[in-house]
Amino acid sequence: TMLPLLLLLLPMTCGLEMLGHPPTLASPSLGGLMTTSTFVLEQPRCVFNEVQGDPVIWLVVAVPEAVPNFNNSVGPGTPQRAFQDFPATAPAYMTLNTTLLNYPCPKSPKRPGDITVLRVGSETSCAGDETRPTCNGPLPGPGPYRVKFLALEGSEPVAETAWSEPITLKTAQPPSSIPATGSTHSAGMIALTSILSILFAILLAGLVAMLVFWGSDTCGGSSTFSKPETVTVQRYNTHHVYDQPAARL
Repeated sequence: TMLPLLLLLLPMTCGLEMLGHPPTLASPSLGGLMTTSTFVLEQPRCVFNEVQGDPVIWLVVAVPEAVPNFNNSVGPGTPQRAFQDFPATAPAYMTLNTTLLNYPCPKSPKRPGDITVLRVGSETSCAGDETRPTCNGPLPGPGPYRVKFLALEGSEPVAETAWSEPITLKTAQPPSSIPATGSTHSAGMIALTSILSILFAILLAGLVAMLVFWGSDTCGGSSTFSKPETVTVQRYNTHHVYDQPAARL
């Protein structure tokens, strides 16, 4: 009587296809490959192309401690898989769901302009929105994190990749960690700038004073000639010369 029951359970335990192909980070030549709250993965192209049906592909992000006992039957959007509770009460969350149509398996090389990567942690608008438990929100710390892709047919897991290697994000440096040499150099530059500014102000003041003095001296010398001189004009009355008779000469 137990054999038929075991035969019924066998397809349920063997229905999940293990694909290998763990997620990998994008090429290091890509700008902004990793920040303090995001990282970029290569799309799982040609990974799920042999899976039957029309599954939805999810990205699972987990803390390393959750990987050994991760339960694929806990679906996305549940409290145990909500981004807003990660990692305090939800050690993993599921996001970036899409169909196989968005992960084509090209037979030819990638065309220029094709987007073949996924940025994890890029959505800031839904980070605090509990109605969006599958939000692709900024990661809460440097990690490390481990990720995998999981294919669901409805609510049934049908295929998955292996887990990635631990991914550690960048850490912002506090102001106190700035080397002292840099601070000394900056203080020296500030002092030099201040001295040059004072010298320039003194030079400018001297130049202005010189121009004022020169201008006043020039104007004072020319003021002697600016006042018109008084010219006395004598008037002469013209005497009429009478013609004298020739006899008187």
